[in-house]
Amino acid sequence: MTWSGFLAFLLASLILAMVPGVGTAMLLRQSIRGGRRGALATVAGMEVGVAVWAVAAALGLSVLLVASEVAYQGLRVVGVAVLVWFGVKALFGRHEPDEPEVPTSGSGFRAGLLVNLANPKLAVFAISFLPQFVEPGAGRGALITLAALWVVIDTGWYLLIIALLNRVMGWLRRHRVRLERTSGAVLIGLGVKLAVTS
Repeated sequence: MTWSGFLAFLLASLILAMVPGVGTAMLLRQSIRGGRRGALATVAGMEVGVAVWAVAAALGLSVLLVASEVAYQGLRVVGVAVLVWFGVKALFGRHEPDEPEVPTSGSGFRAGLLVNLANPKLAVFAISFLPQFVEPGAGRGALITLAALWVVIDTGWYLLIIALLNRVMGWLRRHRVRLERTSGAVLIGLGVKLAVTS
């Protein structure tokens, strides 16, 4: 890979990380629920999910998902169910403004991992994104290296978001119920969008 291609990959990875989506909504929800600790656990889970799809794409495994309509649609149904489930919990769950903070590291990690593993678009995107930055004939090692860099850049962006959220944590806690319900509505909307998008 040339230096220009490498820089293009870094820039593209950063732009992709910056686009708000499921990860941002989930991170906001878990930050409100579990503070910095819950947010870090959520990022860890999300990045394990990204790494799974990135490495699967590098090894050519996720091509099977794209080639099989049944497998893709099955994963899409699971993805919709996961998003709507988290959204309904946040939107209609019991919220007490003054309830004590409950450590949610485990639940944060599981939530982050689940939303990314159940995201068929992430798998398809990994297939189309990574190979275009590798010269024809390059080995799988080059793709796996790019996959690792993609995870590092994505993680860096989310850590920056956590740092920003940490600075306004007092405000977030005061508006906890409203923000959690808003994040729930966003997650349900993203689930509906995934359901109706072909």
